[in-house]
Amino acid sequence: MTTRLAGQPWLTASATRAVIAALEAAGGPGCARFVGGCVRNSLIGQPVADIDIATTLKPEDTDRAIRAAGLKAVPTGIAHGTVTAVAERRPFEITSLRRDVSTDGRKATVAFTDDWAEDAARRDFRLNALYADAAGEVFDPTGEGVADALAGRIIFVGDPETRIREDFLRILRFFRFHAWYGRGAPDPAALAACRELAPGMVRLSAERVSSELMKLLAASDPRAAMAAMAEAGVLEQILPEGQPSAAFEAAVQQETDAVVRLMLLLPADEVVVREAATRLRLSNAVRDRLAHAAAAYPAVDLSMSDREARAGLYRLGAPAFSDAVRRRRAEAPGRADEARSLLDLAGGWAPPRLPVGGRDLARLGVEPGPDTGRLLKAFEDGWIADDFPTTGHAERLAALISPPRG
Repeated sequence: MTTRLAGQPWLTASATRAVIAALEAAGGPGCARFVGGCVRNSLIGQPVADIDIATTLKPEDTDRAIRAAGLKAVPTGIAHGTVTAVAERRPFEITSLRRDVSTDGRKATVAFTDDWAEDAARRDFRLNALYADAAGEVFDPTGEGVADALAGRIIFVGDPETRIREDFLRILRFFRFHAWYGRGAPDPAALAACRELAPGMVRLSAERVSSELMKLLAASDPRAAMAAMAEAGVLEQILPEGQPSAAFEAAVQQETDAVVRLMLLLPADEVVVREAATRLRLSNAVRDRLAHAAAAYPAVDLSMSDREARAGLYRLGAPAFSDAVRRRRAEAPGRADEARSLLDLAGGWAPPRLPVGGRDLARLGVEPGPDTGRLLKAFEDGWIADDFPTTGHAERLAALISPPRG
């Protein structure tokens, strides 16, 4: 029975039609098909973000065809067969059909082909080895891709160990795709291969590993996939400091932010968190956010009064304070109302600026020097402890300079 994609705006969009027309003008009807995620997601009713195209044209012919049609062509990976076409400001990644000549577990040497089955055979999972023509007719070279997509099965194309040895990142992709599209228990053969070959991930770059990990954590519910990763020894290979816990389980239900979910996989230890983030080469912003949250954690408690919370917000900053509250909430789900109150305060209260400075001390006769810093610090501590009063600053400074005699 023929399967067709129906009601897909991206399929009939003028930009899509322009790219397909450009390719078919050079290679004839049927030389280009949509492939992978756009086909899979259309079948299962999920949003389509990227549109990838496979073609029998060689990359240099693809480049010429795109330019001849007046579209922009970017040679994003031409050595491996990929040219990006830009039509109406939308990118379309176009890759020539390929077969692997050799692989080393990280990258492959490829040869171009005009055989759709050969191209499908080198892909990772059957539900990703799906193609559709310009009319939306779906082609399923493995014979199981459509059924897998509809059933939520993540199954390797061919032998799982062979596919993994071609690129060890496929271990993490297996768990990531299971988190996003899988239903039920993971495929036993795939899981066994991931467990057996997990040590091979040491040859992967940290950037590729962290990218897959963050994409997995961004799934609507990554708990089952993460538990399977831990059980198979895969999580230990990439994040030995991490372990799914009751707090992580709660965080998944409470938070959609992948960084917060990662935070709950890690201990609340600033040194450990920085080391893990550095090893994974997470962005500086993510690394610092995780570290600041860990440092703030001991100073934050869900039973804090508003006055104590304002002091914490002033000293820690709203981002770190809020993340520490989120961690506390995950550890004590029954105290969600208290956490919500603190988060509302963090979002609505603007910490005031210190109302005095060195000039104020100079006017009171204090010469610039070590005493300036000491006195300002003492003033700030008292000002915070008194919940940021807006008046009486000169009197407070004067009392610090000449404390009353008892």
